[in-house]
Amino acid sequence: MGVFVCLPLVLPLTALPVARLAEQHLHPRSATLLLTVVGTLLALCSTLCLALLMVVGTAQLPGNPLPDSWSDPEVREAVPYEVKAGIVAIGALAAVLGACGWTVYRHVRLRVRAGRALSAAPSVAAGDVAVLPDPEPYAYALPGNPGRVVVSTAMTECLDARERGALIAHERAHLAARHHRYLLAVQLAARANPFLLPLRTAVAFSTERWADEEAARAVGDRRVVAVAVGKAALFSHRAPDASVGFAAFAASAPAPVSASASAAGPVPRRVAALLAPVPPARLWPPSSAHAALAALVATAGTTGSALSSLNATVTLVQILHAATPL
Repeated sequence: MGVFVCLPLVLPLTALPVARLAEQHLHPRSATLLLTVVGTLLALCSTLCLALLMVVGTAQLPGNPLPDSWSDPEVREAVPYEVKAGIVAIGALAAVLGACGWTVYRHVRLRVRAGRALSAAPSVAAGDVAVLPDPEPYAYALPGNPGRVVVSTAMTECLDARERGALIAHERAHLAARHHRYLLAVQLAARANPFLLPLRTAVAFSTERWADEEAARAVGDRRVVAVAVGKAALFSHRAPDASVGFAAFAASAPAPVSASASAAGPVPRRVAALLAPVPPARLWPPSSAHAALAALVATAGTTGSALSSLNATVTLVQILHAATPL
């Protein structure tokens, strides 16, 4: 297999330039789709790399649970310098699986807690919108079948009628596009490989921008949505653990499920984007040469990672098959 089996562990670095540039030059829907696909593929290849190294390391260990012939001298000769790396990969893969399992558990637990809190609290329901009597301002989209938009009375009092319409349209966009799935995918990818953390942040921002654009289209006035975003962020700061933007949650409420918990930085960028013309919906060609170059680098890195993983898998299968005749 050679050193190429380790390439998927570092090739996610090639996706970093496109993470920020996608926010600036692509439509947020295109940025979300592109970054999620790239991040997921790179994470899968990285995890497969660890699994391959683990198999090699386990095959070299005395008393391993694999067939005895897997520790045959032919196998040792085929992969002579990957024994220590394989042993280290066992712990690394266990850590990845544990982190991903915890992420999925936390995601499910938050959804269950939010659903129970909504069922237990007195609320005024109007279709898919539930208004909770709460002095803390927050709003969030609760995925489910059907999904619900939850808004506190304090948040509705902070906004006028058109801004409330923009808020509801924003949260409905989160539900309609199932943004929680994209966010969960990039969260798992970042758990699998820390180099993909910038992609997680970029997707969290692009999903908010995607919902902003859908809200602007529904309301028919980008400036109204921009004002609503700014006011929601401003008033949400009353809650110690509130998230910025429409996904703000009061400290006494469950954490948001479908929107990012970003710092104050993304809000001015969202407002500025809403005050600018509608971004082009095309994915290619990009409007910037820098974005085109970053996209090509990310594509090359993803392709190289996939080919390295495939080559290592085929090579390992051939080696172990030769050492373990049927």
